[in-house]
Amino acid sequence: MPQSRKRPSTEQAQSSPKRPYAVHHSPIHGRGVFATRTIRKGDDIIEYRGRRITADEADDLPDSDPDNPFHTFLFELNDGRVIDAGVRGNAARWINHSCQPNCVPYENDEGRVFIEAKRSIRAGEELSYDYKLNVPGRRTKRMLANYACRCGSPRCRGSMVDPRKK
Repeated sequence: MPQSRKRPSTEQAQSSPKRPYAVHHSPIHGRGVFATRTIRKGDDIIEYRGRRITADEADDLPDSDPDNPFHTFLFELNDGRVIDAGVRGNAARWINHSCQPNCVPYENDEGRVFIEAKRSIRAGEELSYDYKLNVPGRRTKRMLANYACRCGSPRCRGSMVDPRKK
């Protein structure tokens, strides 16, 4: 007698939707996050998670990558604190910078940071946002080179540093 197979209910099938992203090797830098399906403009894709620390604590942290001391998993919040995705972080820490990004980060009233689609994103496309890094000290060619951009976009400004903060 054949065994009967129990089909999942519609409710069970809908309760575990596929993530709209996956982490893979990136042509921009190291790991990257890629869309697994079409993501519509305005959709929240992922929350940027990690341990919350003060800016002073962040300054005292050892380099996240000894081979590249300018690589970071830190995200500066409006209140001056920092999210350190190197501790309890998630896939959002692998989203790379681009000077022509398809995503934008935003901080809600509760101090949570989300990555939102800036435009429609096709399956297979790498997710990116403009880091607009706030780096203390004088802007020199050497400092900007330490934060060189590798996005390859036609409008690449050459650095991940925020062009508006001097």
